[in-house]
Amino acid sequence: MTVQPWDVLEALPPVDPDTPVEEVEPTEAELAAALLPGVTFDVHEVLSHIDELAAQRPVAAQIVALTHADDAGARELSRLLAADAALTGRVLKLANSAFYGLSGRVSSLQFAVTVVGFATVRSMASVALTGPDDGTLPADHWVTTTHLALACEALAPRMGMRAQDAMCTGLLAQLGAALLTHHDPVGYAEVTAHPSAAARRAAEVERYGVHAVQLTSAAMRHWGFPPAMVRPVSELDDPESVAGGMLRAAFEITDRSTVPGYVPQPIGRLSCDRLRDADVPPVLLKVRTEAAELRRALLV
Repeated sequence: MTVQPWDVLEALPPVDPDTPVEEVEPTEAELAAALLPGVTFDVHEVLSHIDELAAQRPVAAQIVALTHADDAGARELSRLLAADAALTGRVLKLANSAFYGLSGRVSSLQFAVTVVGFATVRSMASVALTGPDDGTLPADHWVTTTHLALACEALAPRMGMRAQDAMCTGLLAQLGAALLTHHDPVGYAEVTAHPSAAARRAAEVERYGVHAVQLTSAAMRHWGFPPAMVRPVSELDDPESVAGGMLRAAFEITDRSTVPGYVPQPIGRLSCDRLRDADVPPVLLKVRTEAAELRRALLV
């Protein structure tokens, strides 16, 4: 697990100035506690599932690493991607979907990679690592994920963010829920009895000492995702963060679209006053209209 010094600086215990430097290196437990304070389980054990799952999907794991490199090219990435038939099919299907306006015209995998972008391919590979097609994920996992991705994409311009980065952040936001499901399948099934995002996060904190989106933040940092994509996830609970406000608003849009009887929350308060009530209906329409197609592109 990779943890940067600024992640742990404030959380580590005070150091006696007379103590030699070599004797005060933080322990693994201190690093984990600093990254996710208050957890009631072994963070390293949960994040280690990433590496276990990577062993089962080696091509996806290599793509996550490759597209982090500055010199990665579409040709190199497409050659690697071709070794995973499922991912290849999903990238081609997404490139030919209505999202890019090229329906039926993208037959080359290299062109498909160029169309959807490195960030999207990398996000799809990351999702593949933590979201196996074996029915173990919560029943609403992909519905929530696709709604979040589309809501983030639609809200990004109003929040001063790049639409593609925002969509990728939405795709990745539920990684923590997938990891918690792998870690505690029976217990997490009880958590999913809470349908709304805020209620589910509260149940996660009560059970685990941390909610799934915080775990997503740790996983994204573990993989070295760009700060612009991690910030909305890591700052979700900061009411003054505009980046966090985008994801809070996206969760609100998702709940309004998917949770029966949901009582809407003030969108202005959630979005640091970047959004008004009048901004919500067109976003809801876009998300509800396109979510099923995106889900088919990602899963079938």
